Amino acid sequence: MKLTKFGHACVRVEKDGKVLVIDPGTFTRDPVLDGADTVLITHEHYDHVDVEKLKAASPELEIWTCEAVAANLAEVPGKVQVVRHGDDFETAGFQVRVFGEWHARNHPDIPVVQNVGFLLDDELFYPGDALTVPQAEVGTLLVPTGAPWLKLGEVVEYLREIRPARAYSTHDALYGELGYRLVDGWLKMEADKQGADIRRIPVGESTTLS
Repeated sequence: MKLTKFGHACVRVEKDGKVLVIDPGTFTRDPVLDGADTVLITHEHYDHVDVEKLKAASPELEIWTCEAVAANLAEVPGKVQVVRHGDDFETAGFQVRVFGEWHARNHPDIPVVQNVGFLLDDELFYPGDALTVPQAEVGTLLVPTGAPWLKLGEVVEYLREIRPARAYSTHDALYGELGYRLVDGWLKMEADKQGADIRRIPVGESTTLS
C-alpha cells in the first residue's frame, strides 16, 4: 500500500490500481478525490468530511461511514453505506474492519458524536478523533497529534499501548512551524524508545507500507 498525507486529517491509500481516501475534510484543499474508488469517513466534523467535495465526486464513488454522517449525505451522488463497530467489509480491493463508536470528549457544552475507526487489510488503523484501541494487531497507526481534546501524554500512552511498527501523525493542521518542530521531536523520542518508525509525513509526501 502507498500512503499519501493530505491536509490535516486526510490520507489517500493506493493499492493495485485502486484508491481509497479517508476523511477528506474542508482543510484538505487538494483534489484528493480525483480517481478515488472509495471514501471512508470517521465522523461528522467539518475537518473530516466536506459534503460539497462529495457532491462533486463521481456517482460511482463508494462512501462508508457512521449513521450520523450518512444522514447528512442525502444529496451526494455516490453510494453511501452505514457501518458500525464490529462490522467488516470489502471495498475497492481493501478489507476493512470497523472499531470504535464515539468521538473523544472535547468540550463540556459540545455533545459527543459518533466516531468509527477503520483497519485496512489488518495493517493500517485510522481511529478518527478518538484513541480507540482495536481488538487486533496494528502494523501502522495514524496517530492524532493536535486537537482540543488531546494531550501529549495521551498520544504517548496511545502509542505505547498499540505499539505499532509504524506510526504517522494525523490531525495536525492546527500547528504552525514551531508546533511541527515540537511534534517532530516528541515523535522522534518515542520512535527511539520503541525502536519503531514513528514520525510526521509532510503534506503531499508518501510512504510505502510493505
